[in-house]
Amino acid sequence: MATALRSIARSLRKNNIQPLNNSRSFLHSHATSFGFKEVREEEKSQMVGNVFTSVSSSYDLMNDVMSGGLHRLWKDRLVSKLNPFPGMKHLDVAGGTGDVAFRILENINSVKNRAMLDVHDDNLLEETKIYICDINPNMLNVGKKRAEERGFGDNKSLIWLEGDAEALKFEDDSMDGYTIAFGIRNVTHIEKALAEAYRVLKRGGRILCLELSHVELPVFKELYDYYSFSVIPALGELVAGDRESYQYLVESIRRFPSQEKFASMIAEARFQKVEYENLVGGVVAIHSGVKF
Repeated sequence: MATALRSIARSLRKNNIQPLNNSRSFLHSHATSFGFKEVREEEKSQMVGNVFTSVSSSYDLMNDVMSGGLHRLWKDRLVSKLNPFPGMKHLDVAGGTGDVAFRILENINSVKNRAMLDVHDDNLLEETKIYICDINPNMLNVGKKRAEERGFGDNKSLIWLEGDAEALKFEDDSMDGYTIAFGIRNVTHIEKALAEAYRVLKRGGRILCLELSHVELPVFKELYDYYSFSVIPALGELVAGDRESYQYLVESIRRFPSQEKFASMIAEARFQKVEYENLVGGVVAIHSGVKF
């Protein structure tokens, strides 16, 4: 028994994991997760911010490399489920690089949507407002630069704002839609972010969350785990020069709630018609709910 205890203690020291009851610093602070590490709540947002500051310049390239370009299809699916319409007020949280916002605007401005407009309703296109909210200014700067490259630099429908998903600077019942893609797992308090989403949405407004999730099929899960923990950090080091940030990425995915659990959290935030769709066997999932 003593030998086993010494072995466990050596393992904890090797992985730099300290039992919480041995750390007096946690007595007056709640703990939360940063990947597989336990950290103080007040530290997590800064640590996540450091991750995205580090990867901001290579963020889109790494998404392409890691997913083989599939993240583009996943975001297309997210926007198709949103069903954007001219004149809508939409909030895209953690959307700094603009990937989702650009898709929403392009969908609204599409020939199909314009054809459905009455000739007297063209001003609806001008009334469309898509707010891109991100806590990290570096990510927003990347998005603004990409907007200019795509010809959206002067588009008044795109509004870039630095802000916290847990304390949104928008009025109650002000948004027709809310999206967050690959961002909800990085907030310190998921329940607070969901409550804020509910608060700012109008009655009938929808929340859609695209997030890396959990694979259940055993054989696929083993392959996915190997790819996640052995390949992705190595790609991060090779492409972005940052192994640690992508190690956090894969660890944060494993700490994120299962599809069913996250669906129940959305329902607990008072959303109705809560459902989710697995893509690529659960590698990612799109959760949705409606505010009534």
